[in-house]
Amino acid sequence: MSESRKADVGNKVTVVLGAQWGDEGKGKVVDLLAQDADMVCRCQGGNNAGHTVVVDSVEYDFHLLPSGIINSSVTAFIGNGVVIHLPGLFEEAEKNLRKGKGLEGWENRLVISDRAHIGKLFILLSFHIEAFVFDLCQVLTSYSPSSLGTTKKGIGPVYSAKAARSGLRICDLLSDFQEFSERYKNLALQYKSMYPSLEIDIDGELMKLEAYVDRIKPMVRDGVFFMYEALHGPPKKILVEGANAALLDIDFGTYPFVTSSNCTVGGVCTGLGMPPQNVGEVYGVVKAYTTRVGIGAFPSEQSNEIGELLQTRGKEVGVTTGRKRRCGWLDLVLVKYAHMINGFTALALTKLDILDILQEIKVGVAYKVDNECIPHFPGEQIPSNFISANQEVLQRVEVQYETLPGWNSDTSAARTFEDLPENAQKYVHFIEEHLGVPVKWIGVGKSRESMIQLF
Repeated sequence: MSESRKADVGNKVTVVLGAQWGDEGKGKVVDLLAQDADMVCRCQGGNNAGHTVVVDSVEYDFHLLPSGIINSSVTAFIGNGVVIHLPGLFEEAEKNLRKGKGLEGWENRLVISDRAHIGKLFILLSFHIEAFVFDLCQVLTSYSPSSLGTTKKGIGPVYSAKAARSGLRICDLLSDFQEFSERYKNLALQYKSMYPSLEIDIDGELMKLEAYVDRIKPMVRDGVFFMYEALHGPPKKILVEGANAALLDIDFGTYPFVTSSNCTVGGVCTGLGMPPQNVGEVYGVVKAYTTRVGIGAFPSEQSNEIGELLQTRGKEVGVTTGRKRRCGWLDLVLVKYAHMINGFTALALTKLDILDILQEIKVGVAYKVDNECIPHFPGEQIPSNFISANQEVLQRVEVQYETLPGWNSDTSAARTFEDLPENAQKYVHFIEEHLGVPVKWIGVGKSRESMIQLF
């Protein structure tokens, strides 16, 4: 086919993804980009995600709703790859509505894919959801939810049901409720056969779900056709907000200490029903240091006064769970691995101001095992015939650091790159040169105004 006869690709989507273990500040970057966007999408995860946005000194917390919905001119789309807890969706919207302006008319601006699965279907009586998830994790993985780092929101069991082809989708709820009820009862009986002590008020829960039918019906569309129209209609700025992060990806993360979905760039296509040719800019969000929750491997962790300082200054507590995060130095081996998978076109470096009081700053640039260098993060044969994706190897790696001078001055008032101290500028350039990816934004505070744009 000649150049003139090539198929029209249509609009490109801009993707924002976490490049570490989550909690990097993706919501803030999405909020910034959503100011001139027409559409903001969520493609995976559920209300296990937690994105904080600060606008006019008001702090908003988002778990299911795309955080860009705070822009009143934006259409928000929840794709088929997302697990939707219906009570949580409406509670989240109402809670944020009480905080200030921005979410007015959200129900008229939200579109939900008919193929999205329904999350947390059962309210467990004598056996709380936390205990159920604990038991399920123990049976299936031999790990407890707290050690896996799960939020105990029931996301994993829903993705398990989806893979087992026994899950229930939004389209099922809205079609024939009698048939939906029968499938719901069968699913409940499956769980009861696995866990005889479970008590599920099946009729009561079905009544609650039926009450949502009329409320969500106006929001639900055929997700594939909706995305196709958005991509091939008039020019639009479309933004995709990733949840979780690369090292929590079910395939590429530090398995089994991961989430239950693909939170790398491939999840955008499968979670929205769109072709890869429509992926445009891919922005990786990187914290200026590293954090994670749960017990999994964390090579650059600092279990000392440095870790405590980062945790305290950075207020490193999970938005969804309230758990303290483990903290350590920035690990560029890890970020480079995330870049291999996602192909970042630029980075947002957040929370640089947390490093302001340090005299010197270490950056992880390589790993060693048995005194031999590993060429890169998981996926290649390394000394002693180990595979580096294995958790045992990751627990044994010795991080090789470069030590950079700190700047020992307040950066929170900086609004241009030139406003930053010289050593802070050098820190940013070091990251760019090591990764081969430009830094487009630098965060020096919580508010929208605290994001410095470089180009």
